[in-house]
Amino acid sequence: MAAMSEFDRVVTDLLAPHDLRYTAGRRALVSALRAADRPVTLPELLEMSVDLPQSSAYRNLSLLEDAGVVRRLVHGADHAHYELAETLTEHHHHLICNECGLVQDVTLEPRLERTLDSSFAELAADVDFVPTGHIIDIYGLCADCR
Repeated sequence: MAAMSEFDRVVTDLLAPHDLRYTAGRRALVSALRAADRPVTLPELLEMSVDLPQSSAYRNLSLLEDAGVVRRLVHGADHAHYELAETLTEHHHHLICNECGLVQDVTLEPRLERTLDSSFAELAADVDFVPTGHIIDIYGLCADCR
């Protein structure tokens, strides 16, 4: 049996409090999400991992989401998009095409992120709210739909 990578250890640790094992099916989903260069829909995931039964994929995505391994993005497209949670990747935002529903990850410069965090903290303090993070979704048209 191959040694477990640090990434797999983190996923295993996220699953443990939910009494979930890192099964082959869950590992295949996480691997497909890790290999994707953007958030993907379930049909796209099933194309990437042809050995996954659809019913099992739906159930496992839901369990992985509950455990904080996967993040589900719902933007009004035909299908939700899925990506690995930021605890496994890095902080980022999304460009979302209004026409085709394509979702692309974008990372802002650290200086801009700090400015946004500071501005959000000031806004939140005005209403006695403590922010714990932010995600910005920018809507428009992708290059193919323009």
